[in-house]
Amino acid sequence: MDKYCVLGNPVEHSKSPWIHARFAQLTGQELEYGKRLVPLDGFVPGLRAFRAEGGKGCNVTVPFKFEAAPLATTLTARARLAQACNTLRFDGDSEVFADNTDGIGLVSDIQRNAGVAIAGRELLLIGAGGAAAGVLGPLIEAMPRRIVVTNRTPDKAQSLVQRHARLASGFGVELSASPLGGVGGPFDVIVNATASSLNGAAVPVADGVLKPGALAVDMMYGPAADGFMAWARAQGAVPRDGLGMLVEQAAEAFLVFRGVRPPSGQVLAELRASLA
Repeated sequence: MDKYCVLGNPVEHSKSPWIHARFAQLTGQELEYGKRLVPLDGFVPGLRAFRAEGGKGCNVTVPFKFEAAPLATTLTARARLAQACNTLRFDGDSEVFADNTDGIGLVSDIQRNAGVAIAGRELLLIGAGGAAAGVLGPLIEAMPRRIVVTNRTPDKAQSLVQRHARLASGFGVELSASPLGGVGGPFDVIVNATASSLNGAAVPVADGVLKPGALAVDMMYGPAADGFMAWARAQGAVPRDGLGMLVEQAAEAFLVFRGVRPPSGQVLAELRASLA
């Protein structure tokens, strides 16, 4: 059977093998999907070893998404803009097709699963690292009225905004960078793309940035997202973890791998039930 995997460090916690196995069952695809821990300084050798063993493609998770992009012979526009990839497909002996499905996964979860339209809304994106870079383009394409990017290091936020300025202008989206202490608001939707939840740190923005009933999304899921979700709930917002984004980005990756779109909504419901 065709072999796929997720490469990362850490990777033991990953739900990707279960998700892709379930996608394969529901779509009649025959494949194997595993997970591989690679050393922090060993991503490229790990990737080459998997391909040499007959691997057909892989998902890339932290902290290797930036390292994956330069390996591509074909790069999608959204991956090129993000300068980071989470999906690699091996074509023939030497071709590597690369994509970043994180952003479209997030947008799909917000709009389809959470039922919140992004168009015309005020949106705050917290963070300017690889996670934020992967989602900003698709968020712009969903045509909110305004997006503010805020980060602990303001220069990184400004750099991310500058890279996306032309795209934002083309979609009529007001895009700006702000330090953490001056984001303004209130916002209809906020997305936490920082590692603050994973590290157990406090939410990095002040109270009052959310409109009543706003949607507050943390890209983390499980216990790591509990602190952010409790904060959002206390602000009168609707909290949402990153499990839906995880499944939706995996569905987009499965489409890249197999040319088949799996039933992501069903798999998300099953995964939530299994974790409850």
